[in-house]
Amino acid sequence: MVSGSLARMSRDTRLIWALCVASIGIYINLYMMQGMLPLIAEHFHVSTARSTLVLSVTSFTLAFSLLIYAVISDRIGRHKPIVWSLWALALSNLLLIYVDSFNGLVAVRLLQGVLLASLPAIAMAYFKEQLQPQTMLKAAAVYITANSFGGIVGRLLGGALSQYLDWQSAMWVLLVVSMIGVTITQWLLPSTDSATKREHRARHWQFSQEGLIDLRGFWRHLQDSQMRLAYIIGGVTFMMMVNQYSFIQLRLMDEPYDWSRFQATLIFLCYSSGTIASYFTARWISRHGQLPLFKISLLLMLSGTLLTLVENQITICIGFLLSSCGFFVTHSCCNSFVAMRANRHRAKATSLYLCFYYFGAAMGGPYLMMFWHHNAWQGIVVGSLLLMVVITIAVWRLGSEQRLAAAASQPQLVKAHH
Repeated sequence: MVSGSLARMSRDTRLIWALCVASIGIYINLYMMQGMLPLIAEHFHVSTARSTLVLSVTSFTLAFSLLIYAVISDRIGRHKPIVWSLWALALSNLLLIYVDSFNGLVAVRLLQGVLLASLPAIAMAYFKEQLQPQTMLKAAAVYITANSFGGIVGRLLGGALSQYLDWQSAMWVLLVVSMIGVTITQWLLPSTDSATKREHRARHWQFSQEGLIDLRGFWRHLQDSQMRLAYIIGGVTFMMMVNQYSFIQLRLMDEPYDWSRFQATLIFLCYSSGTIASYFTARWISRHGQLPLFKISLLLMLSGTLLTLVENQITICIGFLLSSCGFFVTHSCCNSFVAMRANRHRAKATSLYLCFYYFGAAMGGPYLMMFWHHNAWQGIVVGSLLLMVVITIAVWRLGSEQRLAAAASQPQLVKAHH
């Protein structure tokens, strides 16, 4: 009966569901640790602030592995790298069950960052190859929703497990959840058709001849000043936002709030404002363009961050709702800007953006930790305001360069008209 249902399901639908299930599993594995920071600190006998490095090191190796997968999948296809890396990721959770030191935990999470990168690097290219343009737009929207959903579920699951289970038991749960997710993904994922196999086989034989072109594709985008500014805006914004969520848990578990481990992870529900906002961002971009939205997003993140200084639980939650909305709008604007500006090597342009994005997350932990040690949450706010100054300068520079480019093209248009 199950096989009959699968046969009736269209190839496009199977691909979309497979990558969405895989995405949920990926982001549960990535962000579950963020909800378990207090348990990690207790189990491995480190400070709660130092425990945030677990998220940073994973983001670090994930960032640079994105570039590798972008090249590999162009050579051997999309299907194999996704399936192989997902199984390796699931099985690597066995190492987490038996790890007995914080340094050992960091080492395993470094490895897992490499395995986590496959799907984010390949998914959009997979959709573009296999789906019609209209179907791809819908698939992309559903996939991004799955990303957000997986991140929220992972953090809440981590908080619940750290509240009621010990470390080993929690890691067994993660292993089982991961194995179920990979099994469903492989069951749903359609096999590669013969034409696509021949195309990737041809690309594989040309690897030695075209390897330099792959590097030129990355370099082409890095030489584009407007593209660099978009990368910086996205990376610095994520550097601030994702790590604010790590440290606010520590603040809420302290006096006068005294939230439990699980209660502290409920702050991640504030991500939902960003999920809703990102759904409407495409419409807003078409009406107003990216630059006005960048400015509005900055105001939202500034006001939201300042509100968290008020010693009131509801006000803190409102602050994070505003900041999350601003962050997701910024992320959506950067994504669309990179996709629209890249006329060639689009997969590499997207991989570079995600590389900056996750590298920002990796650097944000150690950066904000210095401010946390100096003045707790007030220090985090100061560190965040400094990052917002960088974002403001980058947005201003991007606007200036766009105006200069428009002015430079104007005489050519006049000349062509005459």
